[in-house]
Amino acid sequence: MWLRNQTSLADFILEGLFDDSPTHLFLFFLTMVVYLVALSGNTLTILLICVDRGLHTPMYFLLSQLSLMDLMHFCTTIPKMATNYLSGSKSISFVGCATQHFLYLSLGGAECVLLALMSYDRYVAICHPLRYTVLMSRKVALMMALTSWLGASLNSLIHTVILMHFPFCGSRKIHHFYCEYPAVVKLVCGDVTVYETTVYICSIVLLLLPIILVSTSYGFILHSVIEMHSAGSKRNAFATCSSHFIVVSLWFGACIFSYMRPRSQRTPLQDKVGSVFYSIITPTLNPLIYTLRNKDVAKALRRVLRRGIITQ
Repeated sequence: MWLRNQTSLADFILEGLFDDSPTHLFLFFLTMVVYLVALSGNTLTILLICVDRGLHTPMYFLLSQLSLMDLMHFCTTIPKMATNYLSGSKSISFVGCATQHFLYLSLGGAECVLLALMSYDRYVAICHPLRYTVLMSRKVALMMALTSWLGASLNSLIHTVILMHFPFCGSRKIHHFYCEYPAVVKLVCGDVTVYETTVYICSIVLLLLPIILVSTSYGFILHSVIEMHSAGSKRNAFATCSSHFIVVSLWFGACIFSYMRPRSQRTPLQDKVGSVFYSIITPTLNPLIYTLRNKDVAKALRRVLRRGIITQ
């Protein structure tokens, strides 16, 4: 028993994304550039919303939480991948792997819930604008954020404890660049059929329930927009919702591709591509989508920059 426990706690080997070829070296530097863009964009979004009083509204508070989740998401995976590539080491400790699994699963689940709740915010803003301050108070926004963080963290903790409790054997080589569930579960020695089925059902619930809420909210929004008589009002309504809808489509599309396919149709390459999209590409695009398409954020950025220049 002691020997088996010692074996289970041994290090894992991360295959990574890149090898030593010139092409992969270029792709590595490209990935790091994208990482720095994502880091800068999300950090700037959070700081801007905190500093500028004009953005102290429930909608922008939720946007700051989304940026924080994105920031933590790619910081959970990319630095370790880069460190391993540059050092030539591919190992990750048992505790490090468990921590990485818990964090990425918590942040991914929290983002699913938060994006769904943000669609309710857009529904209230379009369909009940006069009651917005009542239906979407700061207290409601805070409860939404806490629900996203705590609910997803609890779900992730349960899954991580169960997964890492299984015995691992063989080469312990993870065909991925971080400890994602589909890659880690393949190293388990025992029968995990029941557990995999449970995880699959939980993934469907965690993805489909938010998608249903988003679809319902946008169904009501579309109905309200159709009934508007002013072309300007329609444009403003679409402009208000378009950024959120684009982000939702990108995020849930990548998550469905990664987690709702049967195991028989999975390949390590497909898992890596899906993970790269929602752990690197999507967090990079989110602040760009919200910033470039949002006049309030652009004005706030100009105010902060003007204030900084005047102070100097």
